[in-house]
Amino acid sequence: MTKYSALLFISGLVFLLMVITGLLPMGHTPMLVGNAILEGAKDQVGAANVVTSVVLGYRGLDTLGELSILFAAASVVGLVLTKSSFNKHASNNDDKHDHHDSGFVAVNAIDLIFPLLLVVGMYIITHGHLTPGGGFQGGVVLAVAFSMLVIVRPRRVSINHGMVSIIESFAGVSFIVIGVVALFKGQSFLQPLLGHGEFASLWSAGTLPLLYLAVGLKVGAELAGLLLALNTDEVAS
Repeated sequence: MTKYSALLFISGLVFLLMVITGLLPMGHTPMLVGNAILEGAKDQVGAANVVTSVVLGYRGLDTLGELSILFAAASVVGLVLTKSSFNKHASNNDDKHDHHDSGFVAVNAIDLIFPLLLVVGMYIITHGHLTPGGGFQGGVVLAVAFSMLVIVRPRRVSINHGMVSIIESFAGVSFIVIGVVALFKGQSFLQPLLGHGEFASLWSAGTLPLLYLAVGLKVGAELAGLLLALNTDEVAS
């Protein structure tokens, strides 16, 4: 019976795809919304990178939802790891874990790579409205930079989790506040303010660079906290 059900499902799926393919004219894909965005993004948003116009302008509310999902996922994983680490410490009260720095090569490599990663991460964030990249990609680079530094040099470097939480919260609130200010101005949520500036220059696209900065700080803080929680749980085990 299961075999016939699978065969029936596959047959129906193939039929549906054939019908959809037959209705669409070959070589003339209907991109009404896409074409409208490509034609009007420069005048409406002012960002040289059209993807940024979509992510932070035309569908900025969806981006806010993505940030909320990432925050929820990082929070749940952090709670699980914290609880697991607490249980392990409670069952081994006499165990003392001495965190040592990594070897000579790793320590000197991270001293060289860390500032480079910071520069690359901030460059990706601040130029997201001009070139491919933005807050999500740059935030990941920043998270990796700080996580590697703490993992390689745990005795000399530590991150204040309270400060990380403050940065994350401030970034999230800033993102929402910028969108709400646009509403009070009689415009759409997250619609760029402060003027478009000079097209394809660093000071362009209105508030979009500020939004990407908020996204980068939030993503970086969340992922850094998550990576450090994973490392702490591994060391505690």
